[in-house]
Amino acid sequence: MAKLRAMAMIELMSDKRIAPRHRVFKHGTLAFNGGGGIDCTVRSISETGARIDVVNPVGLPENFVLVIETDHFSRHCHSVWSRDKQIGVAFD
Repeated sequence: MAKLRAMAMIELMSDKRIAPRHRVFKHGTLAFNGGGGIDCTVRSISETGARIDVVNPVGLPENFVLVIETDHFSRHCHSVWSRDKQIGVAFD
């Protein structure tokens, strides 16, 4: 247990984000320029970006729009990292 706490503290101290992130669990859509899109789940969000779960990040276009209909939220963004079925996006 102490080891987990220590690891969490190291992660918090090394977090160099510009804006604080907020953990969420929201359905969203990545809408593509020219039509189409894919469903996603937003796991965390900040003023500058978000962490998103997708079925498969392979083949995503460079730029897209993150839409969270329940919040009337729509932001142009681009992917900055991906790992397994998660991507990190920065808002443009």
